[in-house]
Amino acid sequence: MAERSTAAVDVADNSGDEPLTAKAGQSTSDGMAQNRERETDSDEAQGSGGTESPGKVSPPDLHSGHKLARRYRLEECVTRLDGFSSWRAVDEKLRRAVGVHLLPADHPRARSVLAAARSSALLGDPRFVQVLDAVEENDLVYVVHEWLPDATELTALLAAGPLEVHEAYQMVTQVAQAMAAAHREGLAHLRLTPSAVLRTSSGQWRIRGLAVNAALRGISSNTPQRTDTEAIGALLYAALTQRWPYENDAYGLSGLPKGVGLIAPDQVRAGVHRGLSELAMRALANDGATASRHESPCTTPEELVKAIAEMPRIRPPEPAFTAPPEYQRTSYQQGSYGRPTPHAAQPVPTPPPPLQSRTGKALKWTVSALLIAALGLGSWQLADALMDRKSDDTQPTRTTDGNDKNSEKTKPVKPITIKDAQEYVAKGAPQAAGDVGKTYDGNSSTYWRSKSFVDGPQMNPAFKPGVGIVYDLGSRQTVTAASIGLRYPGDHTTIGLYATDSTSSSTPVDSMTRIGTVTTSGTTAKITVSKKVKSQYVLLWITAMPYGPGDQYGSNAGYKQAITDVKFTG
Repeated sequence: MAERSTAAVDVADNSGDEPLTAKAGQSTSDGMAQNRERETDSDEAQGSGGTESPGKVSPPDLHSGHKLARRYRLEECVTRLDGFSSWRAVDEKLRRAVGVHLLPADHPRARSVLAAARSSALLGDPRFVQVLDAVEENDLVYVVHEWLPDATELTALLAAGPLEVHEAYQMVTQVAQAMAAAHREGLAHLRLTPSAVLRTSSGQWRIRGLAVNAALRGISSNTPQRTDTEAIGALLYAALTQRWPYENDAYGLSGLPKGVGLIAPDQVRAGVHRGLSELAMRALANDGATASRHESPCTTPEELVKAIAEMPRIRPPEPAFTAPPEYQRTSYQQGSYGRPTPHAAQPVPTPPPPLQSRTGKALKWTVSALLIAALGLGSWQLADALMDRKSDDTQPTRTTDGNDKNSEKTKPVKPITIKDAQEYVAKGAPQAAGDVGKTYDGNSSTYWRSKSFVDGPQMNPAFKPGVGIVYDLGSRQTVTAASIGLRYPGDHTTIGLYATDSTSSSTPVDSMTRIGTVTTSGTTAKITVSKKVKSQYVLLWITAMPYGPGDQYGSNAGYKQAITDVKFTG
């Protein structure tokens, strides 16, 4: 499991062009094969930078079945454009589908493509489609990236109509947060079109083509942050209105009417969410001006993230439950089967009162006599049983309940006060050493949080065997149970409790005594101690963490966990 790097990435290509911090792009084949990019998808339709002409360079003449590095077998060509081609391929070593961009080594932009791919791979953010390999061999340059067969392009989603308001809110939130993280590392996109944004089957949004497609097409910009912010605004505009916010038709969407200019989404389509409409206009800044009513424009993804955080949160719609159809009885049950023609009701004679005849009176006396006899017999048997019980009570007996002086009384459960705590660092850097006190301050809104990790849920012992906190109980105590509040649910969290001799991280976990463990997918972990020992120090050790989304407080999406309300009982 690799911890996400925070070092800036600013790689310049070797061809004399400007650094890749001002270049970015979109892969053309990370989704399903039928979602192919057409040559009619012009950069001008997006409003981004231009495209440099590569000259008359022909794409490599390859065919299905060709293997690269004796590993990647080409299956289907999904794009052939500007001297390069993109393929759906199979990684025969790992037996998985991948995407491959191919271009000749003497292509004017070959060096830029290699540099962009390697810069994107260094980011390692799971919100982006990952670059897996970037190689130059046999007069070819090729870039291998993830292939997401379960993902759907935003282009395909918008073909069916505008997105539901909560879905549009999730899309712009996740895309803006991802691009803000990329720009902090010195990478831009510059071709953030509806075909570059994918929704996975789990509902997460991912961006493909960071840096790579800009290098493939030679797209550049003097204001990369502003260009990407406008692109995010265009995506939100399209998601709300099913219209492209420029006069040109693009990506299967109709443009705005000629000569009207940029009008707000809630003026294009009825029922558009007012806050999202204004957010789209703030992102679609034009020379510093905006069509938003009162707010200032957003010119960077970071400013857009802050603007989203200031909005009231849009909650998902309540699930709609369809009422079952009314029960329909058959004609037989309704009584119409074989029913004769209705006729006038005949008067029914009133029956005589019951048991008023001579035979009925005799029957009543007989029943009464039998009841009296039964009551007498039952009373005699009851009296006999009570006498037997009284004689038994006169015999001396010995109680065996819990109040017997010879029996062991149940000890009451008592809370154990935590006196101090310190983060335990087995390998690598600390997680949030200054926040350990928030795990037992009695405030559920404060917490200690780990960093985000790329792989999971099990942590990688070679890199980071686990994360945790050692608690000082003040004196030697026998812990019988522990309760831990967790911030991130999901598959899955594994926590162990260990008795140790001090709060120092120099004591290896293997030398400690494990007293309990639990695995949960919820937000509360309760551990019952299986081995009761006395110890002043207890290590809470996390070795598996679920996947959690990014947030506005600087935590990236990844495998992570946060804990609060730690309580011990003895």
